[in-house]
Amino acid sequence: MPGDALIACVDVDYRDTGAVAAGLWFRGWTAAAAEHTSVAFFPKAAEYEPGQFYRRELPCLLEIVQSGPRAEVIIVDGYVWLGEGKPGLGSHLHAAIGGVVVGVAKTWFAGATNAIKVYRASSRSPLFVSAVGISAEEAAANVSAMHGSYRVPTLLKQVDILARNARQDGKPVTGARRDIE
Repeated sequence: MPGDALIACVDVDYRDTGAVAAGLWFRGWTAAAAEHTSVAFFPKAAEYEPGQFYRRELPCLLEIVQSGPRAEVIIVDGYVWLGEGKPGLGSHLHAAIGGVVVGVAKTWFAGATNAIKVYRASSRSPLFVSAVGISAEEAAANVSAMHGSYRVPTLLKQVDILARNARQDGKPVTGARRDIE
């Protein structure tokens, strides 16, 4: 994969009044800043179903991914694979749009035996990286090389903050961003 590949990282934040999905697009794994951002409000987010998390998150992620430029890689907050052949959120996103999807999870899921632990900076807590479309080893090396001197790479932290801080009252953000019903 070229060093200047367009990469999008996406995240969803849930509220009592719905959900906010956010995306950041950047060029190359070591980028320090986003080239494009997008935020969408979903007033009717699906309820959480144990073991079926993707059903809640996938519609939000699909909308946010399709709202920006076509990325060569999508990074999700979670797992691509939950175990041998058991699809996680990233695998479901890959089935819907194709391409390369990398999962970066902050907590360990017991069944995800194929996730690679990535220790960044001086953190003693790893990130758990899985992928489809590239090897998990290549994905882990790329996540390790991402900008930032903390456990969570700069742009992954920024997309999390963008989703969490978008209008805490649950109303859609204004400006270049869109309200989704």
